[in-house]
Amino acid sequence: MITIAVDAMGGDHAPKPEVEGALRAASSLGVKVLLVGREDVIKHELRQHPGWADLPVEVVHASEVITMEDSAKAVRTKRDSSMRVASRLVREGAAQGFVSAGNTGAVMATAKMTQGVVPGVDRPALAGLFPTLAGSPVVVVDVGANVDSTPRMLAQFAVMGGIYSRVIVHVHNPRVGLLSIGEEDHKGNDLTRNAHPLLRSLPLNFIGNVEGRDLYSGKADVIVCDGFIGNVALKVSEGLVEIIKQMLQESLAATVTRKIGYVLSRSAYADFRKRVDYSEYGGVPLLGVKGVCIICHGRSNANAIKNAIRVAAEFSRGQVNHRIEDELRKWHGATAAAD
Repeated sequence: MITIAVDAMGGDHAPKPEVEGALRAASSLGVKVLLVGREDVIKHELRQHPGWADLPVEVVHASEVITMEDSAKAVRTKRDSSMRVASRLVREGAAQGFVSAGNTGAVMATAKMTQGVVPGVDRPALAGLFPTLAGSPVVVVDVGANVDSTPRMLAQFAVMGGIYSRVIVHVHNPRVGLLSIGEEDHKGNDLTRNAHPLLRSLPLNFIGNVEGRDLYSGKADVIVCDGFIGNVALKVSEGLVEIIKQMLQESLAATVTRKIGYVLSRSAYADFRKRVDYSEYGGVPLLGVKGVCIICHGRSNANAIKNAIRVAAEFSRGQVNHRIEDELRKWHGATAAAD
């Protein structure tokens, strides 16, 4: 049975959604969950759910918590934080992955420091899933782990994103695009122009440059970019979704007059909300670290935590890290031979 450690103290409303999400996952996904954090607090929340003791759920005590306000220094000073203990469980083999809705920077630093990096990866990257008109989400790498990337790193992001798309999104031969300001090969800055030939050299279905509008069109299954650009795109998208949801809700309330129209409109609105709901995707994986690390939004609800655990389990079962290491080794070998 796959075991996933959950930082039960990291989210904005912890530990309620973490506990409820873990129980949902343990009861329906065939996984074991280790809830990491202050034992008394977690067990108090567990007692609100009769029958939890019959599920494959255990509590692992951690006396400290890394808050959203903590600096990066807290990762090293708070050695018994729920975040660090959960990551340590992965390093020691007691769990195959860990999930946290805590401080994003702290989670990334903890995973890199405690679990280490997959051989062949210069720096891990965050892979976000964006909804598209084609129905299947696009994997965008990087959405914030690295604000100064190199062409070589973008090539590694493409390899990791392609594997993630195949294993988690189930796209057989994902189309990989490089985010730029124009479709022509010569468009972009020094980073994209220098990355272009490297991406061409990879054994991937590289379709060339794509533009910002292609994040949602479904033209590509994987889009590669620098973490600074990717994070801006992610935050703009989150804000746009919230505005559209609010505007649709207001328009429905103001214009629908007949009951049948109201029911149909509400049904369409509910379908739209589900397609853009971050909780359906669970969280953002940190690709390139040993083991599995899924970072959730700070305000994640129980459904998001459950789905993050699901993704972590699929990531482990699909041996994503082994595939990343293997493909990068082949690419580096081919590059060295060409030189």
